[in-house]
Amino acid sequence: MASLYPPPGHVEGPRPPAAVELVPMRRRHIGQVLDIERRVYPRPWTMTLFLSEIVQRSTRFYIVARAHRRVVGYAGLMVFGDEAHVTNIAVDPDHHRRKIAARLLFALITEARRRGATACTLEVRVANHAAQGLYHQFGFAPVGIRKNYYAETGEDALIMWAEGLQAHAYSARLADLARRIPEPREVR
Repeated sequence: MASLYPPPGHVEGPRPPAAVELVPMRRRHIGQVLDIERRVYPRPWTMTLFLSEIVQRSTRFYIVARAHRRVVGYAGLMVFGDEAHVTNIAVDPDHHRRKIAARLLFALITEARRRGATACTLEVRVANHAAQGLYHQFGFAPVGIRKNYYAETGEDALIMWAEGLQAHAYSARLADLARRIPEPREVR
């Protein structure tokens, strides 16, 4: 479901990076997460679904990005064995193009590696070229299509995989990305 869903044809130039704090998603964040869900997805996840995900700490990892104590983005990861799956990444549309999604994805990949994953997968809307560009920076490559994956719109999903997460070359990729993605920090 990781789609970073902007309106079709929406193109906006880069904006200054947002100062954010990344923290584990907790029950108290769910209301704000749902506000973003409703803004970016035609069929948002429910509170029950998020709650069922965040309690499975042995196989799940969910975080939120906060700016001025307000949730402006969130992301989730599922890890089984040596494979990880990005379940979702979403950023409040008012905060798009501020490197928040990149910071969230960096945190997910870092956690996947910490948990021993050697590969990571995700699905993204075929038309969402901005998100695909971000995923490509992290080594994700297209491997197939899931027809009509997004039932609410009938859109296809592009399946992407990043392999070799534990390899030296991938560590070098992350180090390069870390230099280009400003450190998350909280602004009060």
